[in-house]
Parts: sequence; structure tokens; C-alpha cells
Amino acid sequence: MMIDPLDRKLLRDLGRMKGQVLAVSLVMACGLAMMIMTRSLILTLESTKSAYYQQNAMADVFGSLKRAPLSMVDRLAALPGVATVEPRVAVEVTLDLPGLDEPATGHIISLPEDGGEQKLNRLFLRSGRFPKPDDRREVVLGESFTNENGLKPGDSLVAVINGRRETLSICGIGLSPEFVFEARAGQTLPDHKRFSVIWMNYRPLAVAYNLDGAFNNFCVDLAPGAAAEPVIAEMDRLLAPYGAGGAYTRKDQASAQRLDDELRVLRSLAVAYPLVFLSVAAFMVNAVLARIVRLQREQIAQMKALGYSSRQVGVHYLKFVLVIGFLGTVLGAIAGRLFGGQLVNLYTIFFRFPKLEFQMDYRAMGLALLVSFGASILGVLTVVWQAVKLAPAEAMRPEAPADFKPSFFERIGLTKFLSPAFRMALRNIERRPWQAVFTTAGLALATGLMVLPGAMSDSIDYLLTFQWNSAQRQDVAVFLTEPASGSGLYDFEHLPGVTLAEPIRSVAARMRFGHRYRKLSVTGVTPEATLNRILDADGNPITLPEEGLVMSEKLAEILGARIGDEVRIEVLEGKRPDLNIPIRGLLTDYAGVAAYMDISALRRLLREGETVNGAYLKIDHLHWKAFMREVKETPRMAVVMVKRDQLASFRETTGESIDIMRKLYFVLAVIVAFGVVYNSARIALSERSRELATLRVVGFRLSEVRGVLLGELGILVLTAIPVGLLFGRGLALMIIASFSTETVRMPIVINPSTYSIAVLVVLTAAVLSFILVSRMLGKLDMVGVLKARD
Repeated sequence: MMIDPLDRKLLRDLGRMKGQVLAVSLVMACGLAMMIMTRSLILTLESTKSAYYQQNAMADVFGSLKRAPLSMVDRLAALPGVATVEPRVAVEVTLDLPGLDEPATGHIISLPEDGGEQKLNRLFLRSGRFPKPDDRREVVLGESFTNENGLKPGDSLVAVINGRRETLSICGIGLSPEFVFEARAGQTLPDHKRFSVIWMNYRPLAVAYNLDGAFNNFCVDLAPGAAAEPVIAEMDRLLAPYGAGGAYTRKDQASAQRLDDELRVLRSLAVAYPLVFLSVAAFMVNAVLARIVRLQREQIAQMKALGYSSRQVGVHYLKFVLVIGFLGTVLGAIAGRLFGGQLVNLYTIFFRFPKLEFQMDYRAMGLALLVSFGASILGVLTVVWQAVKLAPAEAMRPEAPADFKPSFFERIGLTKFLSPAFRMALRNIERRPWQAVFTTAGLALATGLMVLPGAMSDSIDYLLTFQWNSAQRQDVAVFLTEPASGSGLYDFEHLPGVTLAEPIRSVAARMRFGHRYRKLSVTGVTPEATLNRILDADGNPITLPEEGLVMSEKLAEILGARIGDEVRIEVLEGKRPDLNIPIRGLLTDYAGVAAYMDISALRRLLREGETVNGAYLKIDHLHWKAFMREVKETPRMAVVMVKRDQLASFRETTGESIDIMRKLYFVLAVIVAFGVVYNSARIALSERSRELATLRVVGFRLSEVRGVLLGELGILVLTAIPVGLLFGRGLALMIIASFSTETVRMPIVINPSTYSIAVLVVLTAAVLSFILVSRMLGKLDMVGVLKARD
């Protein structure tokens, strides 16, 4: 098959430029790999979630209450828009595991009262079986907990159920779409070692809590097309006499919300980060093709003289960038597949599905090809236009000599003591200002990419210090099953080893401002609290006002409220008052959303005495085991959260996943930094080989000739670094801000060491590139170059 002469020329040119083609393709591949990887991860999570929710009948609405007779289920089912209602008993219990000092927490949910199959949130059995209908002790245990603690069907564990120690027999290991993300209520990090969801027959659980013939939890499937809001409002009205805690939709359900937040972060990364890489690649393609067109002026004239049209010439040069785009897409697709296949395993730390396998988004590959071609073509349109419009007679003449008049800095007298080589470098930069601008821009983008990995590490380090040293100074936080009188604090203070106890009174509420609302707990603490401190953005303690709320900055953002605004709080327990309370301050936190009040003010509004339902405790560690033993044997203790366990959980989950992403970004940024600097150095050598050879012929030493070339590149690198650091700061702010969700957020901190590392990496890439180019310069065939016309 005959190959078109222009295509043969294209292949020869690509062969001569293979180093530069590879450098540009690698930079492009980095951006496309990130885009393909993130879009494939989105496809993987979304398709797996949708299939799991559908196959196992994930509910649309959830709710809890104190106690309602099972006869209320028919009234709920009769509401317009309701398709299915499933009543349940759900309780928190303490688990006593051998070899674990701290008490674990179990969230027990009853199976259907009639012994039949679940209608909603159906269990997926990984192994074992469901409890026998008449058995009182058999349970299905969550998979994450059993894996972490080495449990299996046939084993047993001890649970404190309503004050009585019961030995439960594990008959099955299961998963539920309701608990894809398993964590204690109100917690944003999983602790698979100390928390599990447990499924148990209805009757033994209901009898233990005096709920036989009743329910305290329910889930609902809506009819197709039904609006959730009016259904929820009617349910809350019907169940208000039974202590309803306020129904909520799937998007506000803790597990589903956490999964949706992760998808939101991935969607942000699928656009922002690849865009930077592709911008760098566009600059590099522009520089490479501009160099080719300048060096092939006579070839362009000859092609046109031989009858090739301007369109054919333009297409010929566009093929250069199409080859680079295609190569970048292939490399990006391979890297995206490899990265995605590894990163999908990270999600098993957070999310539990029956099966989670990486799914390649082949549409993303097609999009990547279009994006790479688009970025390449946009980068070279002006250069191709120059080649197209070049008249044959004009092209046959050599390019007009450059103006080598003294540079601006020479004219103002700033270069008197500088070497001739350095002054030549300044003149060359000034005679081609746009080339210098594009090269500097590419180098600045490469420098900026190096800032992001360090910023992520700095932010994590600050978060650990802020959250677990500055804000949380307690050793343990404990919460009761029901609010207790003033003697409750006395009981906390007299537990073994307790050196300081600060009371908590939290109340479930729905907070409204305008048309926006959130369901959360309003927490009352003492104004002089020192164990769990309320801090502002600078880490300074906030003194709680005598009246009014201090809430999370994120909560205020969600509600659209500001300091001084009044929010409506619908209390969802006790006498259920509706309160209008002003916002007096905003606190900085990085997990979930919170609202705090002076505990005395909250008690007055609730019209109750010295009630508490929890406490922050400082423990003498010499008495740690005695304290934990006492807590395990105290029936009223519903939840015990140990700070060091929470910190370890953070390091093993969020910290580890972000560290892996940080390392990935670092590797990609190094590739870009080296690729950009090497490409710039090679272009400079190719364009100026004739001039540099001339300098050697007229008597310049090799070191002096190197100084001319490397001096120019050095000036551009040093100019690009401060611009790149500023760009890197902006990029880090944007990317880290994209991690900010309602459930988890990251502070934005960039230490000087991060900037230093970015500068060091770019300078190292520059030195290595300079060494390679210097060796090429030493091998330059001076006679051959001086004879060459292109």
C-alpha cells in the first residue's frame, strides 16, 4: 500500500522528535489518566450503588420514635404516596469482646415481626443463614465487624441488652443497603473494630425493651412519582404523640449521604485537575509545532510549489498534534485503568457492597480522545495558520534576521557586570517575547502542580492537631440511653479513674432557616468547658453566650444563615417545643455539622432541671482498665467513644486514602515538571543550534556556549517559579475546597516546606534536563549544522 509522501515526512519528523513527542504525550496522559480514572470510579460507585439499592429495596424514607403500636403501620401505609411501610425495633447496645478493653457498640435492628422476608433494606447474606423464626439468641452480624474481629458463623459474643448480659450466637454474616457506610450515629468515620450493625428476631428484642406489639423505628418506600415532603409532614403529625424523632429522606440518611458526598468529590476532581494538565500539554504542543514550522519554512515553500494546497499543508501539521493526542490518550487510558483498579480497593475501607469491581468508563476514553485532540488543536491553531498562509516565494527566503539590539536591561544599565553569554540570553528572550511567555506559563503550571501534594499533607497534619489536640482534649465521651437527672454527672465523676467530667445535654431537633432545614442534635455544654473546646478558624476558644447558638460554619452555609439571624428549632423529643434562637457565633470543625448552646440556657428552654445525657471525661490511665470494666457493666451507657480509637480510625481510613492520592498527585506532578523543562530545553537547542555552532566556530568555549543556552532557560525557570507557586496555592485551595462536604471537610494549610519542595523538584528537573541537553550540545556537528538550511 502506497503511503502518502506527506505522511512519510510526518513519520520521519516524529522519529527525529521522539523525545519531545514522548514528553508531551506523557504530560497529556497524566491529565487524561486522572479524568478516565475519576470518571470510571464514578461509574463504578454509581452503578454498584444503583444496582444494590434496587435489588435489595433501599427505602426512600426513614424515621424513629419512642414507641408506637403496630396498628399504626396500617395508618401510615394508607397515607397518599406511601407504597410500603416496614416497622422495626432498633436499639444501641454495648458489646463486650474478649481482648478489647473498650466496649464496642452494636446497633441492633429487628427482622420482620411475622418472621417473613424483609420488604425493605433487605439483607445480603455473605455467609451463614438467617435466624430461625423462634430463636431468641441468633443474630446476623455486619461483615466489616466480623472481618476486623475474626468472627464467623457459629461464634458467640456478649451484648448488654437493656441492662442484661446476653450471649448471642452468630448464625450469619450480612450486608444491608441501609449501611453501605457503617458508623455510629453522628460519626463520620467508620470504626469496624468497635461498631457493628446486628440483625435479630423481632420478639426477643421487643420483649427486652418492652416494645412487644410496638415499634420504635420504621422505613418507607414511596409510590412512583410521590413527593417526599408532604408524606413526611403527615407522618410526623401522625406519630408526634408517640415521640417521633422526625422522618427524613434517603439523601439525608447517614450512609447514603456519605456515599453521595464521595461521588460529589470525584465529580469535582474529574474536571479541575485534568484541566491543568491539559493546559500544560497545550502550551507544550504549541511550542513544539511552532519550532517545527519555523525550521521547515523552505519545506513548506517546496510543498506548495509542488502543488500541495494550503489545506493539505495545514492538515499535515495538524497530524503532528493528532498523533500526540492519540498517544496521550492511549497512555492515559492504560494508566487510568491501572490507577482506578488500585484505588477502587480503597473504597472497601469506607463502603461495603456485596461486590465492588472497577468498571472502565469507555465513554470517558472517547471523551478523553476528543479532549486531547481539542486541547492540542487549540494550542496550535495560530501556528498552523502561519504555515497555511505562508506564500511559497516568502517561505523560500530565510526568516528575517532577529533584532539583536541591546535588551531593555542593558539599555538601563543593569547588565554591566554580567557575562556576554548572559546578555545574549536576555536578548534572545526579548526578541521572542511570546515564546518566552508560553514557556514560562508551562513551567509555572508545572511548578504549581507540585504544591498540591504537599498542601494535602499539610492539611491532614493540621487537621490531626486541630481536631484531636486543640479541640478534643477529653479521653472519652460517653452517652446515656436516656437523659438523667443531676445525679447523672455525679455518677460520671465517680467512675474509676475519672479526674474531670464535663456534662452534655444534647437534644434531637430540626433546625430551619427560610425554606432550608437540617436534622441534627443541639448540644448544651458548660461555657467554661476545657475538654471539648469550641474553636474559631484561628484555633481560638469561643466563649458560649448566655443566650443563643454557636454553630458550624458549614451548617450556617447550608442554611444560608449568618450571625445575628434567628433560626427556628423544632425539638423532636420530650415536650417538643418550637424555639426561635439567634445565631451568636460560628465555629470551625471538620466532621459533620454541630450547634452548641450554654447548657443552662438549653435546659431553661426545654423547661427541665439539671439533666444530662452524656459527658466528656478525662481519665487517669493507671485506672484505664478498671474504668472500661465499669463502663461495660453499666446498663445506661449507650455509646462510649474513645479519642485515641477515633484518631487511629482516621489514620487507617481517611488519612490513608488521602495519603495515597497525595502520592499519586506527586508522581504525576514530577512527570509534568520534568516533561515541561526537558521539552523547553530541547526546543531551545533545536532552534538555536546554528547560532550555538557559530559561537563555537568563532572561538567560544563549550562552557560559554552552554552558558548562553542554559542561561536563557535558567532565567525562564526562575521567572516561572514564583508565578507557579502562586498558581499552586490557588489550585490547592480549589482542589481541597472540592473535598469539603457536609460530612467531612479539610482545612486549607500550606506550609513553607511545601513551597520549598515544589521549588526543589522543579530545579532538580531543570538540572537533569540541562545535563541531557548539554551532552547533546557537546555532540553537535558544527560543520553539518552550519551547512543545514532547515
